[in-house]
Amino acid sequence: MANAAATLVGQNLGAGKPDRAARAVWVVGFYNFLFLGGVGVLFTLCPGPLVGFFTHDPAELKFAADCLRIVALGFLMFAYGMVLVQAFNGAGDTRTPTLLNVLAFWCFKIPLAYLLAIPLGLGPNGVFIAITAAYTLLAGLAALLFRRGKWQTQRV
Repeated sequence: MANAAATLVGQNLGAGKPDRAARAVWVVGFYNFLFLGGVGVLFTLCPGPLVGFFTHDPAELKFAADCLRIVALGFLMFAYGMVLVQAFNGAGDTRTPTLLNVLAFWCFKIPLAYLLAIPLGLGPNGVFIAITAAYTLLAGLAALLFRRGKWQTQRV
């Protein structure tokens, strides 16, 4: 869906219709929100059976089920984040998505995962929480930059 949003942005900007490009991104983001929200509900309500397809080790089952539950909480934000980031790409702006991803996933998620997992003693759950937090940060920053509208003036 994010790639479809990128295509819609490029086509609409090329047609001189930046308002329609923006509207397409929010509509695709909403559909992605519904889809990933549904996946998140599935992961939250029945992680055990899903993980059971891959392992029967009780320790692995517990960590994997915890991971699905915690990371699924971030799916709603990530649904919009991934669409918004790809919208910049569709507008021909590759710098913004690169910076957003480096900031959210490298500069924020990795140090936070370490901090939560080891010094704060949350172990693997700290890593899972950091993933969800990074999804949220990415979506928030992407929405802020997208609403500013500079992407609408990008020349391809």
